[in-house]
Amino acid sequence: MHPHIQVINVKNIVLIGMPGAGKSTVGVLLAKSMLMNFCDTDLLIQSETGESLCDTIKNRGIDAFIQLEDEIIYKNDFTNSVIATGGSAVYGERAMNKLKENGKIVYLKVTPEELNKRINNIHTRGIAMKEGTTLSELYEERATLYEKYADITIECDGKTPEECVDLIIE
Repeated sequence: MHPHIQVINVKNIVLIGMPGAGKSTVGVLLAKSMLMNFCDTDLLIQSETGESLCDTIKNRGIDAFIQLEDEIIYKNDFTNSVIATGGSAVYGERAMNKLKENGKIVYLKVTPEELNKRINNIHTRGIAMKEGTTLSELYEERATLYEKYADITIECDGKTPEECVDLIIE
C-alpha cells in the first residue's frame, strides 16, 4: 500500500482523542499499513468486565470506570502495536505514562462541531461523561490532557480515515 514506508523505530503508536475522532477506524488502517498489531482498549475493558462500556459506566459510575480503564491499560504489555484508546484514557496518568514510555502518542484532533456531525447517538457509545454534559464541554475538559500527552497532533476535521493514516505515517 505504501511502498515508501520504512518501519519507524517505535514500539507502539498510541491514538488518543475525543469519542468520534476515528481512533478505532484509523487505528486498524494504520496497523495494516505499518504491519503492526492493533488493539482497542475499549474492547480490552469489555472483555475484562464481560459487559458493554455503557453498562460498566452505568453500573459502576464514571470515576470507577476511569480507574478500571487506567488499571487495564497499565497492566497490559503492548509491542509493535497501534493502540486505540478510549476517549477517557487520558484521565489515567499511570496508563498514559506507560504508553508514552513505550511509544509515540498521536492526538487525532477533531473540533466539537465535527464531532457533533460524526456522533449520532452519544448515549449508546459508552462515553465517560456526566449526565447533562455536552460534547463541547467534554472537549474543553479533555483538550488540555490530549495536548499534554501528544507527541504528534493530526488535524482530522474533514479528512477521511485514510488521509489521517497518511498524515500519521508522514
